[in-house]
Amino acid sequence: MKKLNKNLALISTIILTQFNLSNTNAQEVGLQLYSLRNEFKTDVISTLDSIQSWGITKLEGGDTYGLPLEEFKKAISDRGMQVVSVGASYNDLQNNVYKVIKSAKDFGATYVMCPWIPHNENIFTIKETQRAVEVFNKAGKVLKAEGIILTYHPHGYEFRPYKEGTLFDYMAQNSKHFNFEMDVFWVKQGGVHPLSLLKKYPTKFLLMHLKDRAIGTVGNQNGRADVEANVILGTGDVGIADLVTEAKKLKIAYLFIEDESSSVVQQIPKSLLYLNGLDN
Repeated sequence: MKKLNKNLALISTIILTQFNLSNTNAQEVGLQLYSLRNEFKTDVISTLDSIQSWGITKLEGGDTYGLPLEEFKKAISDRGMQVVSVGASYNDLQNNVYKVIKSAKDFGATYVMCPWIPHNENIFTIKETQRAVEVFNKAGKVLKAEGIILTYHPHGYEFRPYKEGTLFDYMAQNSKHFNFEMDVFWVKQGGVHPLSLLKKYPTKFLLMHLKDRAIGTVGNQNGRADVEANVILGTGDVGIADLVTEAKKLKIAYLFIEDESSSVVQQIPKSLLYLNGLDN
């Protein structure tokens, strides 16, 4: 694994130098560390070296992958990286918000992101939606007092019909103390055009996951998809270029690449090349 990461890091460095990616979007395009969950299980330090070689400095995480907190923080700091957003479970936001605050402050993160509302598989109704809005507003108010911003990351099941719109519309219209992180893949998977949603709620999305979807992927509103449907940015059907343009116009703070595929290490440098090309 070390040899593989070293070789990939070398290749990435050559690519980034050739295309000047290390100076492109450095403060805007980051990485959701879940992308490298399997690599972290094998070698934390070599995986961080790969991220550094890609020119990425902003991270969304919250885990230390088995390392002591201070050791992990030093490792990312030594590589010029910073965790700006951490994940939090719905259960902790509901029952132990001070645990969430501690996690954010431990990493020096400004944002907290909740990725999932627990529900009974195919059952997600206005009842679950209303309860989630209550939980997020209550926790978000406490977090806000600590200088931390709460965002919720929709996964597709929120786009089920409700009245004249969707359950997500209810969430967005009643989010007083929390905002959203748009994962463009899951919005598309849930049957909604991500660019249209971004324009409909221009002040609600503070963060974004850049993730493209393989052409021909069948959508659903269950929050599930084959991880291999994650493809190199710009090669799928999500419409990444227009989304990046709109996100910049709206001054969305961070665009985190997230790639859940088994080819993530090979795909991320190519996705960075694509993003760099949008500026040229």
